[in-house]
Amino acid sequence: MNEARKILVTGASGYVGGRLVTNLLANNFQVRVLVRDQQKAMAHPWASQVEIAIGNANDFKAISDAMAGIHTVFYLLHSINAGPRFDEIEAQMARNFAKAAAEQKVSQIVYLGGIANDKKQSQHLASRANTGRELASTNVPVMELRAGIIIGSGSASFEMLRHLTHRLPIMTTPKWVMNKTQPIAIRDVLWYLNGAAKLEKPVSGIFDIGGPEVLSYAQMMQKFAKISGLRKRIIIKVPVLTPKLSSLWIGFVTPVPTKLARPLVASLISEVIADPAKSIDQIIPNPPQGLISIDTAIELAISRTTNNAVETRWSDATTPTAPWQKAQGDPDWAGEMTLKDERIAITSASVESLWKTVEQIGGEVGWYGSDYLWYLRGLIDRIFGGVGLRRGRRDPLHLRIGDSLDFWRVEQIDNERLLRLYAEMILPGKAWLEFRIENLGNGRRKITQTALFSPRGLGGQLYWYVISPLHMFVFPTMLRNIVRSANRKDFAMNKATNNLAG
Repeated sequence: MNEARKILVTGASGYVGGRLVTNLLANNFQVRVLVRDQQKAMAHPWASQVEIAIGNANDFKAISDAMAGIHTVFYLLHSINAGPRFDEIEAQMARNFAKAAAEQKVSQIVYLGGIANDKKQSQHLASRANTGRELASTNVPVMELRAGIIIGSGSASFEMLRHLTHRLPIMTTPKWVMNKTQPIAIRDVLWYLNGAAKLEKPVSGIFDIGGPEVLSYAQMMQKFAKISGLRKRIIIKVPVLTPKLSSLWIGFVTPVPTKLARPLVASLISEVIADPAKSIDQIIPNPPQGLISIDTAIELAISRTTNNAVETRWSDATTPTAPWQKAQGDPDWAGEMTLKDERIAITSASVESLWKTVEQIGGEVGWYGSDYLWYLRGLIDRIFGGVGLRRGRRDPLHLRIGDSLDFWRVEQIDNERLLRLYAEMILPGKAWLEFRIENLGNGRRKITQTALFSPRGLGGQLYWYVISPLHMFVFPTMLRNIVRSANRKDFAMNKATNNLAG
């Protein structure tokens, strides 16, 4: 049955979607993914095993074409970062998908939403529920799985939990931290999604999926502290911290930006508990080993984070175009002004060591000097609602196209030759940072470091010239330290080789 059934996964570049594709392939399904960026999809380990359809979720023809010959569609899209009217965007996207699925005679739509059984719903949860209604507006059966907080390495909820608990031994919190929630492990979410792909007959209905425990967010923080070997956290509840203030604080303390934290925090105001009347047990039984406890889910997430084995992250989804980016200039190949800061170094360091050094940039390693200036720029970005530096990296050693890297995103990689990063910080224009490595022969290598900026109007040009004095300090230091680090790597490798030879 699995080999004959073709599955379409939307949101395959996101946190859940990226893992679902791997699971479906392991169960011998034929998989097609709908993505906006083919290069980003090609960077995933599963790229050669799936069909890749390119298209925007608002392009009816693209999504209709992607559904041709499809049995089951997994709808894993959301626009939570798209601004205050994200609910309208989500509704329109869902309507398009419902119509396209009906046109292509899709047998089943599976939608992952959020538990919404409280009369006082946040905009986020209300939009999730409305998305389900829009998807079910045609005659195509829709199976809506509603989950609460998802705990897994790389999830936004886990990153919030981890950083709040690690950084704040004493915290003042709003009263909603005592509200009850029913978190679920990412592995159990994937179990149910895989089960939905295997259904013998199409199913329509709303089903809540939750873990085996109901507890408060405060209790989850205490569990995390205990499992991490931290002291019990002192939590002081105060009535004045509104969701807006709370999300601002989370934006400063955790890697999750304020724009994403705000709807997540607003959702915690509601009691997010699975409704027994919407149980999925009769449709998809629990895993043979039972549902994963919150303790085990946290332990697994910590282990994968510690071992640098995070498969997907919340930041994998590309940040939507922000208001300040809508009128950005284009790069010089499109005829627009491009300002450039280029630095070149000739070195005897090996290509391998130079590439390793460049590929490890950012995150815990930092930016090879002037880190306090990078931190200040990240802080300014956070203050104005940007992503800041705390997103870090998915993997400390290797990058792939589409990875978030502090306030950059990997746009292009040519192994041992080129790394190009695109800036996702708040800027009056577009910015890139490039590293190119060339082998000149005779034991000489050239590394070229280039900062490119395509300004938006006069303000963008003024911005570039105002910060140019900082470039004169930051960029030469960065390149010099990259070369030094590469030389140290070569020295260490040569020493290890000589020791083995001796």
